Amino acid sequence: MAKLSENAVLKINEICDRYTDEKTPLMMILSDIQNEYGYIPLEVQELVSKKTGISVAEIYGVVTFYSFFSLLPKGKYIIGCCLGTACYVKGAQQIIDKFSELLGIKPGETTEDGLFTLDALRCIGACGIAPAVSISGQVYPKVSVEKVPHILKELREKEGAAQ
Repeated sequence: MAKLSENAVLKINEICDRYTDEKTPLMMILSDIQNEYGYIPLEVQELVSKKTGISVAEIYGVVTFYSFFSLLPKGKYIIGCCLGTACYVKGAQQIIDKFSELLGIKPGETTEDGLFTLDALRCIGACGIAPAVSISGQVYPKVSVEKVPHILKELREKEGAAQ
């Protein structure tokens, strides 16, 4: 979406127009754009600024403050490794390190094929099943370093069957 297509511009303007009667529309606008495109690059922030009169600095501040917004495209499978206290104590750092090694990316990055994004998460509220990993909304309990290759294999096989 680096250079916005005419359709993207129309869609983003339509999203902004949905909230013209709202007193504070920014979060709703950004949420709808994130849901539609998966990320909110600077070009989109500038368009939203022109449409709403909200400064790019304020929009950028919101996009970078909240973890559910992203400046970059995310992979089809978002692998979130919980690094909260309970998970960390039970080896979560080694688990995220193994995902990183096998995928060839660091936390916050996406694989070149666009299939996987690796994220380091703070507590996901699954302390009783620590260490926990969330993959596109599905929580994997008591993950071990040995399970990581199997999880990735399962996801890749799932992807192969989908094609």
